Amino acid sequence: MQPQRPLALSLCLVFVSGYLAAAQQTAPAAAPADSGTPAAKVGLFVYPQKKQTSEQQAADESACYASAQQQTGIDPAAPPPPPQQADSKKGGGAKGAAGGAAGGAAIGAIAGDAGKGAAIGATAGAVRGRRQQKKANKQAEQQAQQQTTGEQQQRLDTFRRAFSACIDSKGYSVK
Repeated sequence: MQPQRPLALSLCLVFVSGYLAAAQQTAPAAAPADSGTPAAKVGLFVYPQKKQTSEQQAADESACYASAQQQTGIDPAAPPPPPQQADSKKGGGAKGAAGGAAGGAAIGAIAGDAGKGAAIGATAGAVRGRRQQKKANKQAEQQAQQQTTGEQQQRLDTFRRAFSACIDSKGYSVK
């Protein structure tokens, strides 16, 4: 029994070390501290060029943030508008069934049973039509989402330009 004891101890040690390694990998990393300045909220970096104090910089950033909001009518802290609803198409199954029935009837007539061929063709056509309809609806939804995202990005860019112009006029470099 003595040779089994080191083996069991080794196995336990392997399991415990594996568990500890996994626990360390899944531990959340510390998030970088956000300075919370108005410029940082819109993703800009502001550097004083005329030896302004940090208090003066904070006051100037707040004033420019408010000015940019007033001039553009944009509030970057507001949640983005919901995506536009895409026009969903309907009737893909019926259209597919009609086309499939016609094709199936022609093939069935050659085989000797047009009715059976039409039924099979209608079923296959309906499935294909629904699939195409789903695909088209999904593409329309993705396009609407991309358009909404693009519009939001344009609004944020407009706000950044207004903020940058203001803060630049007060003697700061902004990137």
